[in-house]
Amino acid sequence: MSSNLIAPILQGESSPPSLWRNRNFNIFWTGQTINSLGDSFAFIALPLLVLQATGSVAQMGLVTGLFGLGQLLANLVSGLVVDRVNRRKLMIVCDIGQALVYMLAPIGWWLLGSQIWLIYLLTFVGAILSAFFQVAYITAIAGLVEREQVTEANGRLQVTVGTCFVVGPMLAGLLSAIFGPIVALGLNSISFLFSAISLCLVQWNKQLPPDQKYKPNIWNEWLEGAKFLFRQPVLRAVALLLAVNSFISTAGLDLFIFYLKHPLGQSDDTVGLVLGVASIGAIASGIGVAPLRRKFGFGVCWLGGLAVGSLCIGLIGFVQGIIAIAILSIFYMFGNMVSGISSMSLRQQITPSHMLGRVTAFFWFFMRVPGMFGAAITTAIAEVTGVTFMLVAMGAIGVLLSAVGLLTPARQRYPERYEQKG
Repeated sequence: MSSNLIAPILQGESSPPSLWRNRNFNIFWTGQTINSLGDSFAFIALPLLVLQATGSVAQMGLVTGLFGLGQLLANLVSGLVVDRVNRRKLMIVCDIGQALVYMLAPIGWWLLGSQIWLIYLLTFVGAILSAFFQVAYITAIAGLVEREQVTEANGRLQVTVGTCFVVGPMLAGLLSAIFGPIVALGLNSISFLFSAISLCLVQWNKQLPPDQKYKPNIWNEWLEGAKFLFRQPVLRAVALLLAVNSFISTAGLDLFIFYLKHPLGQSDDTVGLVLGVASIGAIASGIGVAPLRRKFGFGVCWLGGLAVGSLCIGLIGFVQGIIAIAILSIFYMFGNMVSGISSMSLRQQITPSHMLGRVTAFFWFFMRVPGMFGAAITTAIAEVTGVTFMLVAMGAIGVLLSAVGLLTPARQRYPERYEQKG
């Protein structure tokens, strides 16, 4: 890449205009905030619905695994599609499709009764649409703001996402307790329509056409994303470490909810309250991640966030008091989000725009293969050994992985600067 891309940062030249003056980003931000509020309802309503219908943590894990399978299959082609078509129009289509999926959930439940197969079907279809949308979403952020503002933009989006996840799970838990989880799940459809409307009003940087010089066929074009990911030392280390962590941690939400509901005997609204309080950590991460990364660099933020989040989820397995669990959940969410935002921002900063869809899709594909199997396996083990064992194991493995990361290129402070100089 040309060093001109980073010259303003390194040489102290004029900074880009504030994000507050970026009309397109602010419209996008507003639409995704409303969408996040709907997602926060589904975040708690779907696991509660499966638990209500089956009473089984293993069934919860199977639904999570099915969601991962849908996203896994979609990621085989989503990167190619995102890099070839109009990304904004693709996101609008995905929003409308997801609105229909979540609208069909309560309709089918009321007409057919408690049919777990319906949840399996809608979860699978929704996962595919979500996978296409999320890959395009990553490219959208990189196309709406300047390269040096990517972490700040991601952090700002995370602040509102976190705020929604403070209020949303509490409301969803209350609605689930009064009307049933299916009502809370159905409300998510409205948020997708708001997202689609906002995207109709947004424009971002012109999308470059695919570079055909080194990609004579679709297979080679798809492999370009994988090659870029594994040739870049820091991204390669992050991907390998997260693949291991994905296997053990994908079912974390299911295990956490089951732990609150059964061993601790808490109600739906209490579960929503705890998850809502936990999102305070997500808000704090969104506010703090940009200055933290500027001061301490990528390695400290990514590995430190992974270690803090893992330690907290392990400690949750040892405690039974709701207040203590809520406090640990705040720190878990903070560490997890600082790590996640740092990883996502680095990919956006060092990946060429015309390849960002494929690199993102392959990265998630690589995460979801172990996550899909891990969700089913870890929840099945939890039914035999108990949820506490799996929570502690999840935390211990995460801390170990963060220590291993210190021996890899993932410990680098500012890998985006070296990449752009090259």
